[in-house]
Amino acid sequence: MPARWLCLIGDMTTNLATRPDYRVGTWKLDPDHAKLSFSVKYMKISKVHGTFDDFDVTVVTPEDSGEISVDASIDVSSVNTNHETRDNHLRSGDFFLVEEHPHMLFHSTGITVDGDDFTMTGDLTLRGVTKTVTLTGEFGGVITDDYGRIKAGASASTKINRHDFGVSWNSAIEAGGLMLGDDVAITVDVQVILQPEDADGAA
Repeated sequence: MPARWLCLIGDMTTNLATRPDYRVGTWKLDPDHAKLSFSVKYMKISKVHGTFDDFDVTVVTPEDSGEISVDASIDVSSVNTNHETRDNHLRSGDFFLVEEHPHMLFHSTGITVDGDDFTMTGDLTLRGVTKTVTLTGEFGGVITDDYGRIKAGASASTKINRHDFGVSWNSAIEAGGLMLGDDVAITVDVQVILQPEDADGAA
């Protein structure tokens, strides 16, 4: 798969641009309604689940919907698996190498839309390595909340091979095989808020 696509081709652009809830502007994350989680196979029989508790997302929706962009910055030191010793190990050079690479970054390069479903490609940077990833997701819609803020919601998921990003630590187990699996499943659920200067002119 190429690293860059054209954003929204053919009638997919029309479908998105003509949505009645489409708004032009810049959207920022509502951190009180956001979760970034991951899981990886553990001991061959179960999974370890965790979250990154500190991250930011900015979405820009211009007049030309083919130029929509999504950018995310994740504070890798905020990793949380509810196990302090394990979390400290994850921050070390065996895994995220937080001292040298404190942030994981995502920048979208293309999106296709089918109703409320979407597929997004983008560049994911972890430990200084950038790879193309593909997320599939669902758009939740746009509402105005009780405080007059225009908000949008979406969820998306992807799967990456951790070795692609230099995260290759493992350990043999007595029963045979290795402690950790190669694939990491990532899921994000977010709400974003249209910024006031844009909301004032929203339709």
